[in-house]
Amino acid sequence: MIEFSHTITDAQGLHARPVAQICAAARQWESGVTVCCGGLSTSATDLMGLMGLCARKGDELAVKVEGPDEEACADALREVFTF
Repeated sequence: MIEFSHTITDAQGLHARPVAQICAAARQWESGVTVCCGGLSTSATDLMGLMGLCARKGDELAVKVEGPDEEACADALREVFTF
């Protein structure tokens, strides 16, 4: 399992555009990706689940990647988590 974190810097927080980008990127891999924030967690492929995290500017997201292609998946997702 690979874990990394990302602190949200976008003034709008985790809104529709980055959520759509995260979902699209996560769906390209076999590995399972979980995003956690403030005691809540959801699959990175679950659009409504990510929106339901209600993550705001300054919140830290913990990302967990586990599966056969986890290294490549984690590298690709790190590129997406730039908002």
